Amino acid sequence: MIQKSLELTAKSTLQWTTQTIPPLNEDEILIKTVAGAISIGAELPQYNETDPTDLPPTYPKETGYESFGEVIATGESVRGFKVGDRAVAFYGHKDYGIVKESKAIFVPGDVPHQEALLVILSCDAAKGVLKLNPNENDRVLVTGAGTMGLLTIHYLKEYMKVSHIDMVEPHSVRGELARGLGAETVYKDQSECPSDFYDYAIECSGFNDAFKILQKSLKYEGEMCILSDGNKESFILQPDFFRKELKVVGSSDGWDYEQHSKWYFKQIKDKESGLRGLFEKTITFEELPQCFEELGKGKISPIKVFGTISNIISIKKRFPWSLFIYAGLS
Repeated sequence: MIQKSLELTAKSTLQWTTQTIPPLNEDEILIKTVAGAISIGAELPQYNETDPTDLPPTYPKETGYESFGEVIATGESVRGFKVGDRAVAFYGHKDYGIVKESKAIFVPGDVPHQEALLVILSCDAAKGVLKLNPNENDRVLVTGAGTMGLLTIHYLKEYMKVSHIDMVEPHSVRGELARGLGAETVYKDQSECPSDFYDYAIECSGFNDAFKILQKSLKYEGEMCILSDGNKESFILQPDFFRKELKVVGSSDGWDYEQHSKWYFKQIKDKESGLRGLFEKTITFEELPQCFEELGKGKISPIKVFGTISNIISIKKRFPWSLFIYAGLS
């Protein structure tokens, strides 16, 4: 069986590559991709060679982050997944992915594809929120209504039950999404933010001006978390940071993807979340290079891109499971 992957081979240059899928190790599963996403905040700076944390860049680079699909084979020691289960994992823009059982997230059958894909970044946002651990009556300010900022608001509202959440976001459409997820006030102009007002702040925009506003807006001994990747601009500590004796923490990756998914999928099923609205553009996998080009040139600027494998044929129709033996796939 052949695996098709999308790789970044030079600045703004993508290439489809193929390789034979190797035999599974005993603790691995093979996933047939159904859908994936472009994590624009992380991937676009690499595509454009503007990521200051990746200089000089090395190639080739894999593209993609979160992928969703159907398990079509399992290693001998795998117990948490069976053929036909649905899973989210970190293997990027590939039509098939091999991952360790411990690195895959089980997806219940009634969870839509888009919401399933967001479970990874939701857990990443949750980790930053949990580091601050605000109470229900604390005031929290979030900068940047991209994917991470909106998922941060969702977690603050639905899990932490924080009642007062404000957002700094200049784009009206994104601001409306933030309100729909629980933001009370959305400031289009940073100068509108009150000074010395918030107990906690979370930076999700990647821009130093936003980081500056957070320091101005926090109370004495307030705390902030940087959830953005640090791949756009350097952050500079302002006089407010020292004068008010503020605290800052960083956060990367999720706290526990399996445990978080149990809450996340239940919450998605119990209540209409509005998270599907983050996917402002839908494409097929064949259109990924064209989409990256449009993103790179600034022709489009969706919050998140949802990609589907076109002309999906049920695996079960093509491979009777009673005859399906991994060693015979090639």
